[in-house]
Amino acid sequence: MSNAQVVGVGMTKITKPGQQEPYRVMASTAIKAAVADAGIDPALIEQAYAGYVYGDSCAGQHALYDAFMTGIPMVNVNNNCSTGSTALFLARQAVESGAVECALAFGFEEMQPGMLGSKWDDREMPMADSVMKRLHNWGYDLSFPAGASFGAAGHAYMEKYDAKPDIFAKVAVKSRNHAINNPHSLFTTPLTEEDVSGSQVVFMDWMTRFMCCPPSCGAGAAIVCSPAFAKKHGLKQGVEIAAQAMTTDNPDSYQDAMTLAGTDMTRRAANAVYEKSGISPEDVDVVELHDCFTPNEVVTYEGLQLCAEGGATEMILNGDNTYGGKYVVNPSGGLMSKGHPLGATGLLQCYELVNQLRGTADKRQVEGARIALQHNLGLGGAAVVTLYKAL
Repeated sequence: MSNAQVVGVGMTKITKPGQQEPYRVMASTAIKAAVADAGIDPALIEQAYAGYVYGDSCAGQHALYDAFMTGIPMVNVNNNCSTGSTALFLARQAVESGAVECALAFGFEEMQPGMLGSKWDDREMPMADSVMKRLHNWGYDLSFPAGASFGAAGHAYMEKYDAKPDIFAKVAVKSRNHAINNPHSLFTTPLTEEDVSGSQVVFMDWMTRFMCCPPSCGAGAAIVCSPAFAKKHGLKQGVEIAAQAMTTDNPDSYQDAMTLAGTDMTRRAANAVYEKSGISPEDVDVVELHDCFTPNEVVTYEGLQLCAEGGATEMILNGDNTYGGKYVVNPSGGLMSKGHPLGATGLLQCYELVNQLRGTADKRQVEGARIALQHNLGLGGAAVVTLYKAL
């Protein structure tokens, strides 16, 4: 089984809710861009996987048909915030299994302003018992459910390692500084630590609005193929998927607020990827990780083994999460500043890392980048970790 390659990527500029084009237009734009980037005839694509969270069934077909209409199998995917990477996981798996030689993964989202919430109030919420009940029993305020999940993880981290809330503000400033150089980003205005800490408090007495990613709209796409397909069609800009793993919850996921927020899933997926690829965390140059709230970026450093247990504060203070440090984390600006259109996020991370490994990331290029790590998390739950290698 040969490792699949990403040979084409595309994305739209991320916008605020109310300023977006229809999902059909955004998605087809990203698909067409990925096809053009790969330089192939769409008729060569044999399967497609569409990721979105908020939308009717078969929205993927509706979006794909505006790009091309070739009668191929089309699968709609919903895995909460890890939806885009789940679509990529399925496309890669189809290629590496030999079922197809070329597959398309794309994702899109039209979000609404305000807090994330369920659209189904006539049935049980999937995380009602597994996450929310535990947080309630531990004394956390659930008026902002998504914020409570990751804010509680940050609170638990501070208690366990005697960390201070300013590390979460520093991460927000870092991410915004990166986003300034990304023409696709939603936010490009610099932030200071005072801006972050002084913005509206949304959880406990320390997590503020600028530590939370915004609802946003956009689309991304990636074309995945076998090495033989790439050689046959003269595709020379491919990036290898050296390893990829998806994990879901197990009993260990419910130990504390940090594991409830996905650290256990993340750790298991990262371990599987490092073992399969033979590549260690020390070999990684650039990382796109799921920073839906800045506390999640901090706890994820350890889950991905980018620092020692309890070592996030030192990593942040040393600048080992930005240019000139050990890793560059979220050069795109991440979910915090680039934006987080749920179904597209994993494909937007893929777009960034493929361009980093090609050396085509312009002002945000990580010098000499050869190995890239991607982390996409959906509570409820699924974590997808992907390791890319320049060819």
